[in-house]
Amino acid sequence: MPQEKCCATRYPVLLVHGAFFRDVHWLSYWGRIPAALEQNGAAVYFGNQQSAESVEASAAFLAGRIRAILRETGSEKVNVIAHSKGGLDMRHAIAHCGIAGQVASLTTVSTPHRGCRYLDHLLHRLPQWVISAIAAVYNIGMRLLGDPNPDFMAAIRDLTAEVCVPRDKQLEIPEGILCRSVGTCLHRDRGARGFLRLTHGWVKKHDGENDGLVGTHSMRWGQQFHLIEPTGKRGISHWDATDLHRQRLDGFAPVEYYLKLVADLKKKGL
Repeated sequence: MPQEKCCATRYPVLLVHGAFFRDVHWLSYWGRIPAALEQNGAAVYFGNQQSAESVEASAAFLAGRIRAILRETGSEKVNVIAHSKGGLDMRHAIAHCGIAGQVASLTTVSTPHRGCRYLDHLLHRLPQWVISAIAAVYNIGMRLLGDPNPDFMAAIRDLTAEVCVPRDKQLEIPEGILCRSVGTCLHRDRGARGFLRLTHGWVKKHDGENDGLVGTHSMRWGQQFHLIEPTGKRGISHWDATDLHRQRLDGFAPVEYYLKLVADLKKKGL
């Protein structure tokens, strides 16, 4: 089999983004990954859900999205790779939206399956007017950028440990679906980009080792879990895991990693 077809899976690949981002060309949430997958034979689609809403609402949208992809392609199933909150959305969709038979595999990347304890702390400590103001500004901004009905607070609450821990216990690993998870860990604050330089230490106080936003203890799920251990001192951040910054780090080349993930699906006949 030629190398360029190593990702020609039996079923299309659906990439599902996390909270507070959207699938837009000028942002390119998945960096160089989609183009590389397509060049190597994969049929790639995107979740296209809103940037912020409840897990239940996102799950319902993604279920409809999967049905649309199957109608378009004539395929029976899809392989899903979901980052961050997207993994929670897909687990709910499989369990409650009638698409379990239409998903061949679900790979979650840096997903807080048991929530983010630091969010519980913030919601209990910050004044309500501050929380409401942040939510209002975000929702207005995202409506201007095309989200029909963004709900910042619904997304935040569904990422707390208070909500995620009981949900995780209720959503069993579905039979007949390959379920696996991937996680990363950021080692140094100054190695991160943007606000993750500020959040890493705060998250560590409440959630232990983390990628700047999600504790590694919360990422483990499914039949397989791989915590990527880089050789460099910097570590791998939450956004490095999707190639958002388009960097090659010591011990981690994101594009090559996703090619291997999807090539493995092909080897499994998926």
